[in-house]
Amino acid sequence: MRGGALLEEFRPSHGTVRFGIFELDADAGELRKQGTRMKLQEQPLQMLQVLLQRPGEVVTREELQQKIWPSDTFVDFDHGINNAIKRLREALGDAAETPHYIETLPRRGYRFIGKIECEALRMRSLAVLPLENLSHDPQQEYFAEGLTEALITTLAKIGELRVISRTSAMLYKGVRKPLREIAKELEVDAIVEGTVLRVGHRVRITAQLIDAAKETHLWAESYERHLRDVLHLQAEVAEAIASQVHVKLTPQERAHLAQTHPVHPEAYEAYLKGRYHWLRRSSEELPKAVQYFERAIELDPTYAAAYAGLADSLSGLGVYFVAPDQGCGKAKRLALQALEMDPGLAEAHCSFAWATAWYDYDFYTAEREFERSIELNPRYATAHLWFGFCLGAMGRYEESYAEFKRAIRLDPHNTYTYATFGFVCYLTRRYDEAIDHFKKSLELDPGIGQAYCGLGWAYTYKSMNDAAIEAVSKALELSPRASLFLGFLGEVHAAAGHQDEAQKILDRLQELSKTQYVSPHFVGRIYLTLGKKDEALTWLETAYRERAALMALLKTDPRFDELRPHPRFQDLMRRMNFP
Repeated sequence: MRGGALLEEFRPSHGTVRFGIFELDADAGELRKQGTRMKLQEQPLQMLQVLLQRPGEVVTREELQQKIWPSDTFVDFDHGINNAIKRLREALGDAAETPHYIETLPRRGYRFIGKIECEALRMRSLAVLPLENLSHDPQQEYFAEGLTEALITTLAKIGELRVISRTSAMLYKGVRKPLREIAKELEVDAIVEGTVLRVGHRVRITAQLIDAAKETHLWAESYERHLRDVLHLQAEVAEAIASQVHVKLTPQERAHLAQTHPVHPEAYEAYLKGRYHWLRRSSEELPKAVQYFERAIELDPTYAAAYAGLADSLSGLGVYFVAPDQGCGKAKRLALQALEMDPGLAEAHCSFAWATAWYDYDFYTAEREFERSIELNPRYATAHLWFGFCLGAMGRYEESYAEFKRAIRLDPHNTYTYATFGFVCYLTRRYDEAIDHFKKSLELDPGIGQAYCGLGWAYTYKSMNDAAIEAVSKALELSPRASLFLGFLGEVHAAAGHQDEAQKILDRLQELSKTQYVSPHFVGRIYLTLGKKDEALTWLETAYRERAALMALLKTDPRFDELRPHPRFQDLMRRMNFP
């Protein structure tokens, strides 16, 4: 299966379809049994979606092939269709001989024969556009953005609603476009827009709900509270919106919205500033995020969300810029603290999973924690994104693609999602597809150094060495002090046969290591690309002992393919205990 083509060509219907004890949520891309999400691989799930779009009609095998497998895919289609149908029937407890749901028409195709109930398709998805900062004080922009994100997060916990994530919604800040056009681009039924005004410790939010198709106002209301009661304010607005779009809140969701508590005003402010900087994720912004999250914790040592935010910021630094024990190792401990304070915080489970994968290379625990995060908040796009990446690193590509599909559905304009998807395509050796995703990421934000590095790696395997060097050089221009990018530049020079230039970069890394952390992993990559396998293995073994983050990719990274038969490399793989 080719993930990028799938995302572009396959567009399931919206809404929820119920049949028997099952329900298919097309917006979330999930099959549920009596309300519990089922594990179902991507192709069987797509097959069910296609059959449910035409209940009672014969869908030919040729139509299924065209819908599910792109034209440039080279597989045994008969085997693929048979296997997908078999897995789908197993999930539904169905049998070919006595079908309740899927009937086989020999040599023709399949027909869905079960009784189905379709929910009304209106108002099952919405986007919260950036709240306008009425103070017009640039210093308060973080506050308006923070409250927008908080409202999105609160609404996303309502199971029947698909809510566009913060990153995609923020692209419409200050944009003058018809709401119908914005809704079409984001594929939503309704739009929430409004204003926020803060005076001292008083906060006033005015929100209005708009039917995007008709561009008619359905509801508007103003709310004013003291800053310490801001969580109650968010819950009030979210519950009012849910009522207006006629979604049913479960008793658990209603109870969750009611479980608000006063916040420490200054700690909350520091938290919002931390989120503001973390969402920009550069080597310059992440340390600022760390400072603000640390300040929030200092002011309120019981602030679980601030611990999770600090963990994510340190993981970001640990993957790219700082020593493992000060990055992902510390992040893991902070995420555990957050979970001790609030075991139901989806963000903390996700933070713990991410740090555990990078620091301990423990993908078993990471998978369990990602699944728990998604169970607590199925609309948390970051959990789907990071889980997709970890599944890709484990070599479980079909499941990985399914998680990226969900992440993009929830946050269609997130530049980091496309960059991360690009790296998974690189791990699968789909270099053209990887290049497409990296370019898409850079279209959304030309300042993403990681996307330029990914382009460099992919170009190298296309023998486009000049383009590879140019791309990674651009990453280094964006972050001149990033040893990661310098190391990757040495690697692409070595791949191009520029041995002297690669050696110069090794010397520069040696000098840099006297004043900042330089991962042995980067050095090992350069030596390997220069053909010096023993030196490469020595540096990789050091990287393992130091718990260098990118060692987590060792199982699937094509750079190490030539080392895989080597006994020392095989011993290293055994010690890392990959799934």
